[in-house]
Amino acid sequence: MVNPKQKTLDVAIMGRNYKVACAEHEREGLVAAVSYLDGKMNEIKATGKVASAERIAVMAALNIAYELLSERNGQSAGNGFDMEALKRRMISMQALLDEALVPQERLL
Repeated sequence: MVNPKQKTLDVAIMGRNYKVACAEHEREGLVAAVSYLDGKMNEIKATGKVASAERIAVMAALNIAYELLSERNGQSAGNGFDMEALKRRMISMQALLDEALVPQERLL
């Protein structure tokens, strides 16, 4: 059930369309996260080494997690890095990944 303060947003990742619930004030960040995730997944797909969408999603998640941890470990106080905004983006991306993997689970 969608929270009344949330609206659905149609997004596309690797050519597949998804409806994602998000609050209006998070829309811009979610669109940016979708664009980033789509880019990462297409980058991995282009290598030709990973075929299934599920594996591509996992590899993208690992790459993004590595980037996050690298940024966190190299972070110094006062550098302007907004950790809370990144956490919100990661939660949104996790929701997108969960939604993307549901059709894959139905196939098994």
